[in-house]
Amino acid sequence: MEPVAFAQASAASPATRQIGTVKALSGNTLTLAADGGAQVSVTVADGAKILQLAPGSTDLKAAQQITLGDITVGDRVLVTGKGADDGSFAAARVILMKSADIAQKNEQEKADWQRRGSGGLVSAVSGSTITVTSGSKKISVETSGTTKFRRYAADSVKFEDAKPGTLAQIQAGDQLRVRGDKSDDGTTIQAEEIVSGSFKNLSGTLATVNAASGTLTLKDLATKKMVTVNVTSNSDLRKLPPEMAARFAARERGGAAAGANAVGGAKPQGGGAAAPGGAASAGSSAGRGPGGPAGPGGPGGAGRGGDLSQMLSRLPTETIGDLKVGEAVMVVASDSGGSALTAVTMLSGVEPILAAAPSGAPAMTLSPWNMGGGGGADAGGPQ
Repeated sequence: MEPVAFAQASAASPATRQIGTVKALSGNTLTLAADGGAQVSVTVADGAKILQLAPGSTDLKAAQQITLGDITVGDRVLVTGKGADDGSFAAARVILMKSADIAQKNEQEKADWQRRGSGGLVSAVSGSTITVTSGSKKISVETSGTTKFRRYAADSVKFEDAKPGTLAQIQAGDQLRVRGDKSDDGTTIQAEEIVSGSFKNLSGTLATVNAASGTLTLKDLATKKMVTVNVTSNSDLRKLPPEMAARFAARERGGAAAGANAVGGAKPQGGGAAAPGGAASAGSSAGRGPGGPAGPGGPGGAGRGGDLSQMLSRLPTETIGDLKVGEAVMVVASDSGGSALTAVTMLSGVEPILAAAPSGAPAMTLSPWNMGGGGGADAGGPQ
């Protein structure tokens, strides 16, 4: 995780500060891929102060003074100075975090999320205590004044896109991951860090698909209502092969052995029990946070859905243009408060699973957060 100095900069005016990743260097000019999406040409003035800060550090007094030559492509920098109308930026101070240091810090945090992480669906919030349901197990999450809260963005499950949050934002029904020391029986956790988000599980048949606008509609089997879903560049679209769909359908009908075979005997990524970016279903034991290999997983639907979520990263990807009207899909979506939801994860090829569900809606659901062995995340926590 980046230091407070970096995090605060993202809310500052781009006219005075820029934060991002170094893409190129030439003389005293840095080409910066700013976190806001723009590419910025940064000229470092003679006499500018250049400091190196360790990942996780919050005290500039502990920073080491370096030279411009110590900065390399891939490093993270925070520059302060003055922006020009043409998009260029004159830096009076540069704060550097080396990419290698960030990677090392990320790996340490991912390992800790696996070792001391847990999560599930929020069932209640009372005072400073959050009750989380993970499968059939209830976990009491005890928060304090030192607990760090983060909240996933409405259109992204990447940990680096999560914003500082508060206890008050967490509501019953939210997905939650927590890291901290557990009691001997695992029923209580003293929370050091919490990442939460509000996601919806949908399943149904596609009524319309508009690839040009990135929207689709389906009739949700649970609510019997038509739902509009936006598909963005952050949406993870996968297709379930027919033979796997048949095995999961057998499990949906009660064939536990067939369901176990559906995952091909593959062990969950990360290997830890109840291990965010960034994510296993509640009650499952695996995954990574959205974005990082073998990182902490995130909670999803309860019960049998864990196996289905755990194998998502191994399935073929597709685009909205590959989807067809009449095709059955399962969707995890976020609600930004508008008339449409935003797809986080979508799985097609699930017709046998939906047909096998006796109540019309499947008992298994997808995880809200990405899983598997993709690229590393910038933040090191659950994604």
